[in-house]
Amino acid sequence: MEFVLVLFGYLLGSIPTGYILGFLAGVDVRKAGSGNVGATNVARVVGKRQGLLTLVADAAKGFIPVFVSAQFGLSATAIAFVGVAAFLGHLFPVFLKFQGGKGVATALGVFLGLAPLASLILILIFTVVILSSRLVSLSSMTAAVLAPVALWFFAYPPILVAMSVFLAFMIILRHRGNIQRLRDGTEPRFGSSSR
Repeated sequence: MEFVLVLFGYLLGSIPTGYILGFLAGVDVRKAGSGNVGATNVARVVGKRQGLLTLVADAAKGFIPVFVSAQFGLSATAIAFVGVAAFLGHLFPVFLKFQGGKGVATALGVFLGLAPLASLILILIFTVVILSSRLVSLSSMTAAVLAPVALWFFAYPPILVAMSVFLAFMIILRHRGNIQRLRDGTEPRFGSSSR
């Protein structure tokens, strides 16, 4: 059962929501804006409504597998692996030749399913940073880095803290270009139409 749910998590995570919504609007989001299939780029190059739909759907890709796994009574360790599989599915989707997004929304969905209390704190942190900086990348990375701290503070199982460390590492890794642009002062702020 664990293997089936891990596979389910990966395949669900692999569904390229942003690409599909862009395709329906006549835009290949991989060739526009930042080239990313995530919600931020979709909002910039397709529209805010499609961006919001991408955000919700990408979060659902993380939430649904861990929620379903919990209903089957899997252990915290097994559910964490299912969550990681969904996250990696978004980063390396089989349906897009393993070229996916940065995983922030899908990680949020995983956290909402596994650690809802800590997730509320992380959403608050993201909101504070985005309102003060208008930098989605900075807000995402700040929340990701603080995720293990939040899970540890609320005494979630060690396996979930370890999972959050891995997710944070991968999210930072996927934001390498953003980090360089932040250093150069060229990172676009939310609401801009630039890359």
